[in-house]
Amino acid sequence: MILKQNFFNRSALEVAPELLGKFLVRKHKGKTIVGMIREVEAYNGPFDKASHASKGRTPRTEIMFGPPGYFYIYLCYGFHWMLNVITGEEGYPAAILIRSVQYLEAELPNIEGPGRVTKFFGIDGKLNGKSAFAQGYSETKLVLPENGLWFEDRGDEFSMKIKRAPRIGVASAGRVWSKKPYRFFVD
Repeated sequence: MILKQNFFNRSALEVAPELLGKFLVRKHKGKTIVGMIREVEAYNGPFDKASHASKGRTPRTEIMFGPPGYFYIYLCYGFHWMLNVITGEEGYPAAILIRSVQYLEAELPNIEGPGRVTKFFGIDGKLNGKSAFAQGYSETKLVLPENGLWFEDRGDEFSMKIKRAPRIGVASAGRVWSKKPYRFFVD
Protein backbone atom coordinates (compact mmCIF):
# COMPACT_ATOMS: atom_id res chain seq x y z
CA MET A 1 0.00 0.00 0.00
CA ILE A 2 1.37 3.41 -0.95
CA LEU A 3 1.71 5.66 2.08
CA LYS A 4 -0.81 8.48 2.20
CA GLN A 5 -0.22 12.08 3.17
CA ASN A 6 -1.59 11.59 6.69
CA PHE A 7 1.28 9.17 7.45
CA PHE A 8 3.67 12.14 7.17
CA ASN A 9 1.45 14.60 9.04
CA ARG A 10 3.12 13.88 12.39
CA SER A 11 6.33 14.84 14.15
CA ALA A 12 9.55 13.92 12.33
CA LEU A 13 10.59 12.04 15.46
CA GLU A 14 7.44 9.88 15.21
CA VAL A 15 7.58 9.29 11.46
CA ALA A 16 11.34 8.57 11.25
CA PRO A 17 11.39 5.21 13.08
CA GLU A 18 8.15 4.19 11.35
CA LEU A 19 9.74 4.68 7.92
CA LEU A 20 12.20 1.91 8.77
CA GLY A 21 11.02 -1.29 7.11
CA LYS A 22 8.90 0.65 4.61
CA PHE A 23 9.89 0.63 0.94
CA LEU A 24 11.22 3.32 -1.35
CA VAL A 25 9.88 2.68 -4.86
CA ARG A 26 11.10 4.35 -8.05
CA LYS A 27 9.53 3.84 -11.45
CA HIS A 28 11.99 5.39 -13.89
CA LYS A 29 12.98 4.80 -17.51
CA GLY A 30 10.82 1.67 -17.80
CA LYS A 31 12.25 0.03 -14.68
CA THR A 32 10.94 -0.29 -11.14
CA ILE A 33 13.51 -0.16 -8.35
CA VAL A 34 12.53 -1.12 -4.79
CA GLY A 35 14.51 -0.90 -1.57
CA MET A 36 13.63 -1.35 2.08
CA ILE A 37 14.51 1.70 4.18
CA ARG A 38 17.11 0.83 6.82
CA GLU A 39 18.40 4.20 8.08
CA VAL A 40 16.99 7.73 8.34
CA GLU A 41 17.70 11.03 10.11
CA ALA A 42 15.11 13.44 11.49
CA TYR A 43 15.47 17.22 11.23
CA ASN A 44 12.92 18.66 13.59
CA GLY A 45 11.92 22.27 13.16
CA PRO A 46 13.37 25.76 13.14
CA PHE A 47 15.29 25.38 16.41
CA ASP A 48 17.17 22.27 15.27
CA LYS A 49 20.59 23.77 14.46
CA ALA A 50 21.39 20.84 12.15
CA SER A 51 18.35 21.62 9.99
CA HIS A 52 18.48 23.91 6.96
CA ALA A 53 15.32 25.51 8.38
CA SER A 54 17.27 26.88 11.37
CA LYS A 55 18.40 29.71 9.08
CA GLY A 56 14.77 30.64 8.33
CA ARG A 57 12.75 30.63 5.15
CA THR A 58 14.87 30.81 2.03
CA PRO A 59 14.20 29.79 -1.58
CA ARG A 60 16.05 26.53 -0.83
CA THR A 61 14.09 25.70 2.34
CA GLU A 62 10.66 26.98 1.31
CA ILE A 63 9.46 23.42 0.62
CA MET A 64 10.24 22.48 4.25
CA PHE A 65 7.57 24.93 5.43
CA GLY A 66 4.94 23.41 3.17
CA PRO A 67 2.52 20.56 3.69
CA PRO A 68 3.72 17.09 4.74
CA GLY A 69 4.46 14.29 2.32
CA TYR A 70 6.45 16.24 -0.26
CA PHE A 71 10.05 15.68 -1.26
CA TYR A 72 12.81 18.06 -0.24
CA ILE A 73 15.76 17.25 -2.50
CA TYR A 74 18.90 19.34 -2.51
CA LEU A 75 22.46 19.14 -3.76
CA CYS A 76 25.10 18.57 -1.08
CA TYR A 77 28.65 19.80 -1.69
CA GLY A 78 27.68 20.39 -5.31
CA PHE A 79 27.85 16.67 -5.99
CA HIS A 80 25.33 14.44 -4.12
CA TRP A 81 21.55 14.74 -4.17
CA MET A 82 19.90 14.26 -0.76
CA LEU A 83 16.38 12.78 -0.53
CA ASN A 84 14.16 14.05 2.30
CA VAL A 85 10.42 13.90 2.92
CA ILE A 86 8.58 16.71 4.72
CA THR A 87 6.73 15.84 7.93
CA GLY A 88 4.44 17.57 10.42
CA GLU A 89 2.04 20.44 10.09
CA GLU A 90 2.33 22.98 7.31
CA GLY A 91 4.42 25.94 8.48
CA TYR A 92 6.58 23.83 10.83
CA PRO A 93 9.75 22.89 8.91
CA ALA A 94 10.67 19.28 9.57
CA ALA A 95 11.99 16.55 7.30
CA ILE A 96 13.47 13.07 7.25
CA LEU A 97 16.61 12.24 5.28
CA ILE A 98 16.79 8.76 3.73
CA ARG A 99 20.30 7.45 4.50
CA SER A 100 20.27 3.75 3.62
CA VAL A 101 18.14 1.16 1.84
CA GLN A 102 18.39 -2.57 1.23
CA TYR A 103 17.95 -3.29 -2.46
CA LEU A 104 15.59 -6.22 -2.89
CA GLU A 105 15.75 -7.09 -6.58
CA ALA A 106 19.21 -8.70 -6.53
CA GLU A 107 21.83 -9.96 -4.16
CA LEU A 108 23.45 -6.63 -3.45
CA PRO A 109 24.64 -5.23 -0.15
CA ASN A 110 22.82 -2.35 1.49
CA ILE A 111 23.03 0.95 -0.33
CA GLU A 112 24.52 3.06 2.43
CA GLY A 113 24.86 6.82 2.33
CA PRO A 114 22.23 9.28 1.13
CA GLY A 115 24.21 10.22 -1.99
CA ARG A 116 24.47 6.58 -3.03
CA VAL A 117 20.74 6.07 -2.47
CA THR A 118 19.78 8.93 -4.79
CA LYS A 119 22.30 7.88 -7.43
CA PHE A 120 21.08 4.27 -7.39
CA PHE A 121 17.42 5.31 -7.63
CA GLY A 122 18.02 8.01 -10.27
CA ILE A 123 16.81 10.82 -7.99
CA ASP A 124 17.78 14.44 -8.61
CA GLY A 125 16.54 17.97 -8.02
CA LYS A 126 13.75 17.63 -10.61
CA LEU A 127 11.75 15.79 -7.94
CA ASN A 128 12.11 18.56 -5.34
CA GLY A 129 8.65 19.68 -4.21
CA LYS A 130 6.85 16.69 -5.75
CA SER A 131 4.44 14.56 -3.73
CA ALA A 132 5.56 11.32 -2.09
CA PHE A 133 2.07 9.92 -1.52
CA ALA A 134 -0.80 8.32 -3.42
CA GLN A 135 -2.97 10.82 -5.23
CA GLY A 136 -6.26 9.06 -4.38
CA TYR A 137 -8.37 6.66 -6.40
CA SER A 138 -9.70 6.65 -9.93
CA GLU A 139 -12.45 4.06 -10.50
CA THR A 140 -11.15 2.05 -7.49
CA LYS A 141 -7.60 2.08 -8.84
CA LEU A 142 -4.94 3.84 -6.78
CA VAL A 143 -3.41 6.82 -8.58
CA LEU A 144 0.38 6.73 -8.29
CA PRO A 145 2.45 9.90 -7.91
CA GLU A 146 3.21 11.19 -11.43
CA ASN A 147 6.86 11.67 -10.52
CA GLY A 148 7.47 7.92 -10.20
CA LEU A 149 8.80 8.01 -6.62
CA TRP A 150 6.90 6.98 -3.52
CA PHE A 151 6.92 5.05 -0.24
CA GLU A 152 5.08 1.77 0.36
CA ASP A 153 4.05 -0.29 3.34
CA ARG A 154 4.04 -3.83 2.03
CA GLY A 155 2.59 -5.24 5.24
CA ASP A 156 5.53 -7.53 5.87
CA GLU A 157 5.46 -8.49 9.50
CA PHE A 158 8.98 -8.97 10.76
CA SER A 159 10.82 -8.05 13.88
CA MET A 160 13.26 -5.16 13.69
CA LYS A 161 15.47 -3.86 16.40
CA ILE A 162 15.59 -0.10 15.94
CA LYS A 163 18.53 1.83 17.30
CA ARG A 164 19.10 5.57 17.74
CA ALA A 165 22.30 7.56 17.50
CA PRO A 166 23.49 11.09 16.69
CA ARG A 167 23.16 12.24 13.11
CA ILE A 168 26.14 12.07 10.78
CA GLY A 169 28.04 15.11 9.46
CA VAL A 170 26.33 17.78 11.57
CA ALA A 171 29.19 18.88 13.86
CA SER A 172 28.64 22.48 12.75
CA ALA A 173 25.27 22.39 14.56
CA GLY A 174 27.10 22.72 17.89
CA ARG A 175 27.63 20.42 20.83
CA VAL A 176 23.97 20.05 21.80
CA TRP A 177 22.30 19.61 18.41
CA SER A 178 25.03 17.47 16.86
CA LYS A 179 24.60 14.95 19.70
CA LYS A 180 20.79 14.61 19.50
CA PRO A 181 19.90 10.95 18.80
CA TYR A 182 17.86 11.76 15.72
CA ARG A 183 19.36 9.02 13.52
CA PHE A 184 17.27 5.84 13.44
CA PHE A 185 18.47 2.59 11.92
CA VAL A 186 17.79 -1.13 11.79
CA ASP A 187 20.31 -3.15 13.76
